[in-house]
Amino acid sequence: MAIPMKVQSKHRLQAKAPVTRALYYIVCTVLALIFLFPIGWSILASLKPASESMQSPATFLPSHISFENYTSILNTGIVNYLLNSGFVVIVTVVLTLVLSILGGYGFSRFKFPGKDIIFMVILATMMIPFQSILTPLFLLLHSLGLQNTLLGLALVYTTFQLPFAIFMMRNSFDSVPKELEEAGYIDGCSSVSVLYRVLIHVIFPGVVTVALFAIFAAWNEFLAALIFMTDSDQYTMPVYLISAQSGQYGTVDWGAIQAGMTITILPCIIVFLLLQRYYINGLIAGAIKS
Repeated sequence: MAIPMKVQSKHRLQAKAPVTRALYYIVCTVLALIFLFPIGWSILASLKPASESMQSPATFLPSHISFENYTSILNTGIVNYLLNSGFVVIVTVVLTLVLSILGGYGFSRFKFPGKDIIFMVILATMMIPFQSILTPLFLLLHSLGLQNTLLGLALVYTTFQLPFAIFMMRNSFDSVPKELEEAGYIDGCSSVSVLYRVLIHVIFPGVVTVALFAIFAAWNEFLAALIFMTDSDQYTMPVYLISAQSGQYGTVDWGAIQAGMTITILPCIIVFLLLQRYYINGLIAGAIKS
């Protein structure tokens, strides 16, 4: 008796499934190795002896594990610059979250004249090249007495994070059923109470997504920190690494630089690994409106 066509098709699909799955894992593994290779190279280079890290051509694996580069970079006062970057990140994240949550909540739940126009203007600021307004920003911070201060730098980062953050927060609030909010009103909550007692817990993945974007932007940004900070004690990590790259007689101390880069990368990796499950859900919630 002949086998029905539907059954034959099902058997073919089942036969192809292991091959397709294997190809999928192979491609993902290759891509992961490509992206992880620079990080692995930096870590291995940081573990070489100082003399070996200056060799040309460079070797991939160290002859033996040495923490000489880390000792060298720690003796240059890197802890101070880590604290500077940490302060800028904390202020940027707090301001970005507070302002974007309130702004996104207002654009999502309240009606007021010109709401759509104002929202489009906020989004349009994302198209302004950051480099084109560095001079006005420098003059503005100088007039406010915030030039060459970590707080002023954090305010600049917050300003450029807000358009995307407000967009994400508005879409996150739009994805929450209004019935949930109405239940809070029935229980006697005000708009503010509903926001921080109910809605914040529901849109937490979106909050984490905005926080991660703000963390990585403030931690890794170089150009604004280089221009606005003229006091070496106020440098953030990216600027410090550039200033600390020179060794004796103008040579580049590659080992110390790789050690500094590894120290800089580790906090970002740890934060992302801890919050990645919220990050994926937040991107989906922020990109889809119910």
